[in-house]
Amino acid sequence: MTNKPLGSRRYLALFFPYLPAERLCRTASRPPDAPLVFAEKLRGALRIASVDPAAQTAGLAAGMPLADARARVPELIAVTHDPVADHAWLDRLALGCNRYTPLVALDAPDGLILDIAGTGHLFAGEAELIDDAEMRLSRLGMTTRFALGPTADAARALARYQTRPAPDEASAIRRLPVLALELEPEATTALVRAGLKTIGDLASRPMANIAARFGAGAATALRRLLGDAPSPLDPRIAPPPVAVERRFAEPLGSTAHASKILAELAGEAIEEMLERGKGGRHFRATFFRSDGLARSIDVETGHATRDTGLVMRLFAERMDSLADPLDPGFGFDMIRLAVPRLDPLGATQLKLEGGEVRPSGQGAAMNELVDRMTTRLGRQRVRKWIAEDTHIPEQAQLALPAIDAPKPLPWRGPEPGEPPTRPFYLFDPPQPIEVIAEVPDGPPQRFRWRRAFHAVRRYEGPERIAAEWWRRRDNGGLTRDYYRVEDAHGRRYWLFRHGLYDEKPDPRWYIHGVFA
Repeated sequence: MTNKPLGSRRYLALFFPYLPAERLCRTASRPPDAPLVFAEKLRGALRIASVDPAAQTAGLAAGMPLADARARVPELIAVTHDPVADHAWLDRLALGCNRYTPLVALDAPDGLILDIAGTGHLFAGEAELIDDAEMRLSRLGMTTRFALGPTADAARALARYQTRPAPDEASAIRRLPVLALELEPEATTALVRAGLKTIGDLASRPMANIAARFGAGAATALRRLLGDAPSPLDPRIAPPPVAVERRFAEPLGSTAHASKILAELAGEAIEEMLERGKGGRHFRATFFRSDGLARSIDVETGHATRDTGLVMRLFAERMDSLADPLDPGFGFDMIRLAVPRLDPLGATQLKLEGGEVRPSGQGAAMNELVDRMTTRLGRQRVRKWIAEDTHIPEQAQLALPAIDAPKPLPWRGPEPGEPPTRPFYLFDPPQPIEVIAEVPDGPPQRFRWRRAFHAVRRYEGPERIAAEWWRRRDNGGLTRDYYRVEDAHGRRYWLFRHGLYDEKPDPRWYIHGVFA
């Protein structure tokens, strides 16, 4: 292992060969010496998806039929494979690795890749960083294989397929088996039969010959592994434009103390946003525990803000509503506050005693109420109706999360002194009715709805609404003729005939809403 400075582009790959078993051992107990496998149904048969070290020692491997494994190891323990739980645990491990770099990518189902370039101010070298990561992951009971590489693909291949030491990374990459290219089984078999058993054997051949004989995929995979083609990293969370953090020599064991540090970090982040002329719309606080795990808490605002008090009130509201309270465990040794979303926000008036003057008025109070309700109840539970630019009644309004609803269009209302042209209540979907009219395309005289007959005393209409031209072209959208009618008892309804007689031989009638 080298201990070169972390200045150039470098990638660290983490491979967890027994992730399902070690995840299960954190939440369930089992006989310590009994081999454990995870089974899933493939092609109508139960097959092994993952094994633990004891099962691997017994000769079991992924892909083996479960019946054959039981015949070989009678005391075998089989558990249903749960890829969702494995992915959730891998995501928690990735969040904990964010202490080293914000560029952490999931290498599902059992690995992580970290871009560790630019982290030289945190560790003396790569060896120290790996030692720290290994120490924290071992506390979580994780068996981990580490590998460094100049590209993400190279680091990943070394972590998973390297079996013997090499003097340098280039030699280690060339000694990898062609299985590290992770091609289709037929392509891998063809490479081995051709005598090309290692990456070095394959790299000594012209790329054009490799592509012609084994396919373009083999040549592309080889070029990415050797660094001749880009292998971009897809981080699970994009780096935020503003982020501040605080590390502690002694872990913080109090959540209240951690909240005070978070308030200080919020002040630092807001100062940076003030210099940029920006305000925050999304704030994320991440609390890193000394055992390697981390917990993130997010709050959002409907408008850009640089109000430290508002941000901390939202965080307090969010922490109070957590179903799983924030647990420091053995203490927080690092706290980070990120602002993933910024919006332009001009300068505001300053108070004589310091700080910005908060906006006042009914609009500001409503915005703060929406922020607090969204933080406590969830963004999908606090919605706002906005007008849409369409003539189709059921599509004229849209409910969006109030926290990020765009600036709404003006609502179209009736002329002053005129009754409303649209009912306050619409049926979704419209309910079918039976109508009697004097002429086929005339207004309704009587209609039957919910087993009751209604005699029409007055009506207004028709108001003709045609289908959008693209819907009419694709699926034959029909024209609607709407009538506002009043029955003998003074009740008002909104009826429409779906289709003209030159569009459909027998158009149906519907009631779309009732007026208050």
